[in-house]
Amino acid sequence: MTQTAGADSGPTDARVARPRSYLMCPPTFFDVVYSINEWMRPEEPVDTVLAMSQWEHLVGTYRRLGHEVLTIDPVPGLPDMVFVTDSGLVIDGVALGARYRTAQRAAEADHVLRWFRANGLRRPTRPRYVNEGEGDLLVVGDIVCAGTGFRTDERAHAEVARHLVRRVVTLRLIDPRYYHLNTALGVLDDRTIAYLPQAFAPESLTVLRELFPDAIIAAEADTEWLGLNLVSDGLNVVLPGQAHRLADQLADRGYVPVPVDFSEFLKSGGGIKCCTLELRGFRELKASR
Repeated sequence: MTQTAGADSGPTDARVARPRSYLMCPPTFFDVVYSINEWMRPEEPVDTVLAMSQWEHLVGTYRRLGHEVLTIDPVPGLPDMVFVTDSGLVIDGVALGARYRTAQRAAEADHVLRWFRANGLRRPTRPRYVNEGEGDLLVVGDIVCAGTGFRTDERAHAEVARHLVRRVVTLRLIDPRYYHLNTALGVLDDRTIAYLPQAFAPESLTVLRELFPDAIIAAEADTEWLGLNLVSDGLNVVLPGQAHRLADQLADRGYVPVPVDFSEFLKSGGGIKCCTLELRGFRELKASR
C-alpha cells in the first residue's frame, strides 16, 4: 500500500533523533530599528544582554542534544542577521543562497553565500528570484514545502526544484502575521508536520491535508509565541516554552518537547527556527574530504 507523506501510526511509533549540523549567527548587533513585518516595533527597546543569553542557551541546548553548531560572524548594520535561516537552503551538501525582498536585509545574503563557499558546500548559487531561504522553504523528507504570498516569489520555487533536485510543493500564506512559512508550519520528521490552518489559502490547506493527514494542528495561542518556529531532530523538538498546548500535543505523539525561552526575539518577529539554518549533508561532506 502506498503511504501518504504524512502518514503516521501515532504515539506508538519509535521516534529517532538524528544528529544535525546547524549554522547560527550570534545576536551581537540584534536590534529592532525598522519595521518589515507585523511583529516589529522599533519603539520597543531590545534587551541585548537577554537576547544573547537566550541565544547562547539555544546553542547549548542543541549541543547537549548531540548536534553540531557552526557560527557565522555577525556584521554591524545588519540587525536581523541573527535570523540566518532566511539566507539559504542546504540539501545533500548543495547550497542555494537567498535573495531578500526588503532592502534592509539584502546584504545578509552575500555574507552567508560567502560562508557556504568558504566552507566547501557544493554549487553555492544565488537565486534569480526573491527567495528567503528556510524562512519559506522547509524540507519534509523528499519534499520541499515552499511558501509564498508575502516574501518568496513563487517563481523561485522552480529554481529550488532544479538546483536541489527535489519536488517542491507551493503553499500560499494569507495572514501577514505569518509572513514566512516557518512561522505557520513546523517540520517534525521526514513524514510529519505541525501547522496553523488559518495561515493558508484554501487551495494550500487542501494540499496540506492531502499530503499530511496526520499532521498536528496548532492553536493560535501557541503560534502567537511563534510556537511553530521550532527545530526538531526527529525526536527532540526545541520550541518556545510558552507554547504549552503544542508541547502537550507533541508529547502525546511520542516526541520529546524541549522548551526554551526565546521571547526577546519576538520583538523582531523571529524565533528558534529563524536562528537555525540546517546544513543537510555537511557532515558527509567533511567526512569525504
